[in-house]
Amino acid sequence: VQLQASGGGLVRPGGSLRLSCAVSGATSDDYIIGWFRQAPGKEREGVSCISSSDNSKVYADSVKGRFIIYKDNAKDTVYLQMNALKPEDTAVYYCAAEIYQRIQIGTCNLPYDYWGQGTLVTVSS
Repeated sequence: VQLQASGGGLVRPGGSLRLSCAVSGATSDDYIIGWFRQAPGKEREGVSCISSSDNSKVYADSVKGRFIIYKDNAKDTVYLQMNALKPEDTAVYYCAAEIYQRIQIGTCNLPYDYWGQGTLVTVSS
């Protein structure tokens, strides 16, 4: 399985970006995709995740109401739409996949099997 993360960049506070995580090589249609981020000097933080089995989603409190995670089944891609961005959202963002069927997920703290490369998001004026 390969994950290709893209979409990062420089954006002003209050702006928007959409990150993409393209999934290839998965032998199952059931998996969870999680988005994580790591800012310099800080621990990795779970941002959001989605189950392909039932479309259930989880958001970190820090991004609720601002970020939206969704999946395009036709493209095998999971998107993270990030709105109302703040300087504290600046980080390298990673996507990860657990190849497993889970429904009604309540946490993104899962045993992910695969990780994509990071994409840098910088929120600055």
